[in-house]
Amino acid sequence: MSDVGTGGRPSRAMIVAAFAAVYVIWGSTYLAIRFAIETLPPLLMAGIRFVIAGAMLYAWMRVRGARRPTRSEWLGATVVGALLLLGGNGLVVWSEQRVPSGMTALLVATVPLWMVLMTWLRPNGTRPTAMVATGVALGLAGLAILVQPSTIMGGGAIDPLGALVLLIASLSWAAGSLYSRQATMPPSPLLATAMEMLAGGALLILAGALTGEWSQLSLGAVSTRSVVALTYLVLFGSLVGFTAYVWLLRVANPTHVSTYAYVNPVIAVFLGWALADEPITPRTLVAAAIIVAAVGLITAGQTSARVPARARHAGVRVAASSTDS
Repeated sequence: MSDVGTGGRPSRAMIVAAFAAVYVIWGSTYLAIRFAIETLPPLLMAGIRFVIAGAMLYAWMRVRGARRPTRSEWLGATVVGALLLLGGNGLVVWSEQRVPSGMTALLVATVPLWMVLMTWLRPNGTRPTAMVATGVALGLAGLAILVQPSTIMGGGAIDPLGALVLLIASLSWAAGSLYSRQATMPPSPLLATAMEMLAGGALLILAGALTGEWSQLSLGAVSTRSVVALTYLVLFGSLVGFTAYVWLLRVANPTHVSTYAYVNPVIAVFLGWALADEPITPRTLVAAAIIVAAVGLITAGQTSARVPARARHAGVRVAASSTDS
């Protein structure tokens, strides 16, 4: 993802490529997170992931001549990092210890609903159109069909704490996504992304330390599969996927961007079929069709969001998972 300067809006091809990265890459990260936390403590794993990715991107941007961020810009990045990465991604990673991945995907899919409600309820907010409301409801219905209750529960009850934490994670991710559009940030979206990952990763490591995860970490017990999964999360989930997501928040309607939460579970199902010989049933095809239709309704029905004056200069230049992510 190249950095976009001040000379106008990005091309349609760039926006399509960024959506493709968020849709496809983040659809694969649920499995990668599951593998990573097999032998790595969840919060520390997530923190290490984002600190490494953030440090790499920050160093690259500074070498390319990006100016040193101001204190107010670091404050804005820290708030966004706390909401997107500590509250959003960190809680999802923690929950995957208690909640099956299917239910995780279903609960994370409430992100577009939270975004629509927050956009509506904020001062001078935008009331969702009937088409947007229908799309949100249709997307949740499609996900309910995709993730069958019997499969989700595995014959037992869903862990209530894990489910509650996932809902909080989705709310935090939605809040961070919307706040990032008006936060004080550097004009460079890639530098801002690096700062958010560094701040959010540091907060995740601190949270892991406060919850005693360092005592659970045994380097000798870390499996090759966990290392490979962590590497994938750093390079693709963070450097490519998260960067594309934050960039899209600056150049596209946040409700449109949030449709990744509907598409990711579908991508995960088809990746399982292609890479792990998992069967695709007629129910899966019906659910996928409903979800794609929901995305179309939300995209077509959402009116253009009004960009704050100070964000207009930086925002058009070019801003959350597993919750996944």
